Amino acid sequence: MRRHRGVLLTAALLAQLAAGPSHAAPAAGWEEAGQCGVVRSGDAPLGGAEVTLYQAGQGPGGRARVLARGRSGGDGRFSLDYRRPRDPRAVLYVLADLGRPSARAPQDGPAQDGPAQDGRTPDGPAQDGPVTLAAVLSGAGAPPELVVNERTTVAAAYALARFTGPDGVAGSSPGLQNGAALAHNLADTGTGGIAPLLASAPNGALTSTLAEFNTLANLLATCVSGDSCDRLLDLARRPGRERPRNTLLAAVDIAHDPGHNAAELFALAATADRYRPALPAAPDAWTVALRYDGNGHELDGPGNIAFDADGNAWVSNNYRYGPDPAVPVCGADTVLKFTPTGQDAPGAPYRGGGLYGAGFGITVDAKGSAWVANFGFQGRGCPLNPMPLERSVSQFAPDGTALSPREGWRGAGIVQPQGMAADRSGTVWVANCGSDSVARIPDGDATRAREIAVPGLHKPFGAAVDPAGRLWVSGNGSDSVQVVGPDGSPERTVTGAGLRRPLAVATDSRGNAWVSNSGILPVPCGDTTAADLADALGGEDGPRPGTSVTMIGPDGTAAPAPFTNGGLFLPWGVAVDGDDTVWVANFGGHRVARLCGVDLSACPPGVRTGEPISPPDTGYTSDGLERNTGIQIDPSGNVWLANNWRTVPLQANPGGHELVVLVGAAAPVATPLLGGGGGGRP
Repeated sequence: MRRHRGVLLTAALLAQLAAGPSHAAPAAGWEEAGQCGVVRSGDAPLGGAEVTLYQAGQGPGGRARVLARGRSGGDGRFSLDYRRPRDPRAVLYVLADLGRPSARAPQDGPAQDGPAQDGRTPDGPAQDGPVTLAAVLSGAGAPPELVVNERTTVAAAYALARFTGPDGVAGSSPGLQNGAALAHNLADTGTGGIAPLLASAPNGALTSTLAEFNTLANLLATCVSGDSCDRLLDLARRPGRERPRNTLLAAVDIAHDPGHNAAELFALAATADRYRPALPAAPDAWTVALRYDGNGHELDGPGNIAFDADGNAWVSNNYRYGPDPAVPVCGADTVLKFTPTGQDAPGAPYRGGGLYGAGFGITVDAKGSAWVANFGFQGRGCPLNPMPLERSVSQFAPDGTALSPREGWRGAGIVQPQGMAADRSGTVWVANCGSDSVARIPDGDATRAREIAVPGLHKPFGAAVDPAGRLWVSGNGSDSVQVVGPDGSPERTVTGAGLRRPLAVATDSRGNAWVSNSGILPVPCGDTTAADLADALGGEDGPRPGTSVTMIGPDGTAAPAPFTNGGLFLPWGVAVDGDDTVWVANFGGHRVARLCGVDLSACPPGVRTGEPISPPDTGYTSDGLERNTGIQIDPSGNVWLANNWRTVPLQANPGGHELVVLVGAAAPVATPLLGGGGGGRP
């Protein structure tokens, strides 16, 4: 890279507030604060950077606010004095603008009060050249010295991808705050290095994500060095969108459309060598996949995920944890709860309430209670008889206190329950896989639960509620989808339309239902076992006949043909994001499919409903994925997947041991899910 020499600036920028001039006395309740730091590219300091500390705007139309400005000296160091915002959840971030590579030499003298010389106003975003580096200051303890480099920029761009635009960072709570916290799982802002979570198991050398993250940092470094800015900004530009104006926005665009120009971006990144290890070959897409395993000895066969209003992830778990797949395990007696950054919530995991061998069924209701379906999963060789334990659902308060009795909530035809869903009125629904019926729990009052018999529905599995409060439930054994009215009245049965061994169901904001068709996978309830499901996998050399996704309109009319591309392999889980884009987890192939939904404005130009946004032949692949069942999207736009089974499952203990998060990949949703489009935009 070019090294820039100049006079070290010895004066720091005075604090500025939008409410008044920098010399105004602090308002009551405001605390004086300071932050020093250094701007670097690799190990080389970057002098002459205009460094600005911002408070992110609140709400989708919010405006980022300048708290302080300074300029880095010849050694890259800067100092900022500011008044700490009253709101303890305020998101703070730093931008270091170096302008065009040919005009980055530091200037003599301190920065001046008032409008910056590059044309910004105290509340305005940077407007100058393409080199902008970033670091998230909040969401973790502020380091004694903040490092701003390409790694911290990639971390900020991905974690806040859905909140960052040309006018700065802004968004709603809790998604904005959770995203800021997640940035610290990628980069260490105190060192500019890899964050501990990304650097160690179950990440680190066990997956390619660390090398991919470094390669993305190298990609930005090609512009910082002054050689390839135009090439970077051209390649990062999303189809049909404006060209990003700087390196930060280029990284944001890549996070939004990670499959676009993936090979060309890799070739450009290979021309820089700041950060190692880097990828040896181009990925199919630049998705950043983080693995979470909680305390390292609790996840064994995570089945599905449900988010509460704060963005915490409640996770159903098939088996009691066992590290050796050859040693038999019994059914899990815990429900897991992870914070938005992947740690155990206080007191988690939680026990009691009849929990045993939960499967795909988990939901959070309108009051914040978590409900878990006790399917009775256990590994081959467990000495327990599961039959008395597979006939209930469990309920937990937000703090993890069991609200259901010791034997769980029983009755209402609940036998081997699987999919669950909740609506805005407080009703909770259960798909009774073992009794070919649906249970309706009005107002979340299990003492009033009743069974709804649906003739022709065999092995009900997936469940979702639409914006009208209707339940959509898949029949894995009947190749059908049943629609049930809010009051429990069966309304219509949908068959054909490519429905073949259907599994999960999700609904969008317009009331359409999206159904995953595995083609071959029989769910293990009734007379079918987990071993039968394993046998159906066979050699698994590629996608199977019948693999597809079916779209059904609110009136029960299905699309003329199912959708069969975009990386679909063995579709299982389905989720719809805040843009009505459809995400599909696969029980094989180590991949996620992303399909254009009904909102064509959220899709690349020319891509129609049901067509792939992810690479058509591969989807978004990751060596961090195994056999995935559940897939859900959080309020920050992160896509969470459950590594349910190992790639080569031994039936004594086939369970996988991680959750996988695609950082910033989707449009955020409001949680908990209570009907339609992932709950809509937050």
